[in-house]
Order: sequence, then C-alpha cells, then structure tokens
Amino acid sequence: MSLAKAVRIALREAAEPEKAEVMRAYMKSDMPFLGVQAGPRRSALKRVFAEHRFETAPEWRRGVLALWREAEYREERYAAIELSGHHLYRDFQTLYTVPMYEEMIVSGAWWDLVDDLATHRIGTLLTAFPDSMRPLMLEWAHAGDLWKRRTSILCQNRFKERTDTALLYACIEPSLSDNDFFARKAIGWALREYAKTNPDEVVRYVRAKGLTGLSRREALKNVPVT
Repeated sequence: MSLAKAVRIALREAAEPEKAEVMRAYMKSDMPFLGVQAGPRRSALKRVFAEHRFETAPEWRRGVLALWREAEYREERYAAIELSGHHLYRDFQTLYTVPMYEEMIVSGAWWDLVDDLATHRIGTLLTAFPDSMRPLMLEWAHAGDLWKRRTSILCQNRFKERTDTALLYACIEPSLSDNDFFARKAIGWALREYAKTNPDEVVRYVRAKGLTGLSRREALKNVPVT
C-alpha cells in the first residue's frame, strides 16, 4: 500500500463527519473537510509515517507532492505539510525543496496552509542557506502572488534575536500599500514577533512608516506605547 493511500484510510478512520462542515465554514474552504481534528490527525499520521518511509530525498518530495496534488479533502493537504516537516527527513531540507514549497504556497493560497510552510519550512531553509534564500525572499517580496509575499514577510517569525531586520523591512515594504487583509495581517504579525525581542525598534519602525489600522494594531499589540 502506498503512503498516500495509507494516509487517506487513516484520516477517514479518524474522521468525525459531523464536524466536517463546521471546520470547512470556519476555514472558508472550497475544499471539503473530513472532520479530523488536529490531535487525532497527528496521532494517525505518526503511525502511518512510521510504517511508510522514504529512502531518498527525491522519493520523499514525490510523496509529499502526491499527497498535496491528489488531495480531495483539506486534511490530506495538512498531512502533506506534516510529511514535509517530518523529523525522519530533516536532512532532506535542502534548496532542492524550494520548488516543492513554492508550489504548495501558491496553490494552497490560504493562511492555514501557507503560514506553517512560511515559518517552519522556508524559515528553516533561510537559516541553513542564507546566501541563496535571502535574495529569493527579496524576489518573493515583490511577487504578484500575495502568498509568496506573505511568506517572505513571515519567514523570520521564529528568529527572535537572529532576525535580519534589513531583510524583514525589505520584505515588508513592497506590501505596505497593499490593503489586502492577509498582507496587512502579515506585516503586523511579523513586527509583533520581532517586538518580543526589540520592542523599541518596532515602535520606531511603525512610527517612521506611519503604519495604521490592522498592521499597527498587530505590531504594537504587546508593546506599551507612550
């Protein structure tokens, strides 16, 4: 049995169909849900991933993309994201994974799919391969695709004192004039995370750029401003 088939069976066994429509409505998803909540989903996938292992990086990437592309239910895409970050394949996180993540970000095109990839996959690659990933994030910051721009803004959210502020600001600024909710939210969220490390600098930046509305509220959410 293929991993993809095993995942589908495991998810259906863990599903609570009566919850599916509520989950779909909350996520405003065109793709239907099975009704598998996060805890049962992770337990089911842990078992399946342990039983179906990939020996090479290309096999693993093909496995992730098969789950992603063939998904009929949103939980199957969540499974693809979890497989992409599984600890067994930590050594496979190289620049060869960038096209895979780019496809998932562009075709996923919603926060529940994109944000985990931005902060945990692209962010990890930025740490490991800064000379290649930094210019790519600058390129994505100017992309026509909202979700690539959001990814470039959020990719350092876990970096704390390691945050490259020049890169952060360079990724934010092409989206400052964008009134889309998800662009404004990303700007505020990224600044809020950095404010945990350097609140004075975030206050300075917010004032210097004249940020207002959602971006300002999010950025300064936990910062006392006088």
